[in-house]
Amino acid sequence: MKVKKLIIILLIISPGMQDLFAQQMPLYSQYMYNKFLINPSVAGSEGYTSFNVTAREQWVGYAGAPRTYSLSYQTRFTKKKYALRENIFGKTRYRAKTEGRTGLGVGIYSDQNGLIQRTGFQVAYSYHIWVQDYTQLSLGLAATGYHYIIKADQESFLDASEPWLHDNLRKGIFVPDVNFGMYLLNDRYTLGFSAESMFGAAARIGDGVVDTLKAYDRFRMSRHYYAFGSYSFLTGRNLEIEPAVLFKISEQILPQVDLGVTFIYDQSFWLGAAYRTGGFYARGSNGAIIGNVRFRWGNLYLGYSYDYTLSEIERATSGSHEIVLALKLGSGNKKFRWLDRY
Repeated sequence: MKVKKLIIILLIISPGMQDLFAQQMPLYSQYMYNKFLINPSVAGSEGYTSFNVTAREQWVGYAGAPRTYSLSYQTRFTKKKYALRENIFGKTRYRAKTEGRTGLGVGIYSDQNGLIQRTGFQVAYSYHIWVQDYTQLSLGLAATGYHYIIKADQESFLDASEPWLHDNLRKGIFVPDVNFGMYLLNDRYTLGFSAESMFGAAARIGDGVVDTLKAYDRFRMSRHYYAFGSYSFLTGRNLEIEPAVLFKISEQILPQVDLGVTFIYDQSFWLGAAYRTGGFYARGSNGAIIGNVRFRWGNLYLGYSYDYTLSEIERATSGSHEIVLALKLGSGNKKFRWLDRY
């Protein structure tokens, strides 16, 4: 096999590349409906037990474009305590009190970006503290692990004379790491910060015996940082307007910002729009315009978003599509009151 082809494959997985194949972490347009995907401290923060499924087809029609699928679960561990309380008539009786400060989140991910296929998991532990009425501070830590496979056979890179490629790239590598997050939740606003791939874990690919390739014989994950915030304005009995912002920064890659606003009616219908700046995943990208809609039927939620790309890629794609299906167990009306303050 030609060394030139091998260099191309390794450049594709090199974290320093700023082209469209540098997307090491999945991109989500409906992150606001499942913030656990980008912040482990969110697990159990709202008191719900929830199941979420996300499917994203990015840059449909563009060869080798990213495709992402995720399944996540999160819950809050609670227990009831009984204590003697005196009522207004001076009589004492046992009153039940619900307590629980810890949460658990589990995520399973699968995505393919060009020749790279990634499958992984995240197991998160979160701790929640009431700092004042209707305001909760959450801290979270997650253990992660991702298995990467280079689909070399798709590009006819397999060659018996190149066991280095066959034995190391096709069978894949496993990269463990740790994520951290902080989350401030109020009945009106949210603030969050998280760091993914904190250790910048690396795994050796091959033996680096080819001098030209020594600089690329290790695969290292770039650290990713997320910061987000939102504020909900009540404009009527059943209508809310919620502007939101998400900042994304990664080592050696330009920052990216999502600016959006969502209209919420009766906590049953969501309609939103956003603008995403370019530069995070694609050199010369001018970002995207995003529209999303979400419906609720009892405990079941269904969301859809469409990204219209503003870069040169737009000529070769019909846009990006994302679907989110969620099941939430717990009373939405008691979202911020279900847990006694303690």
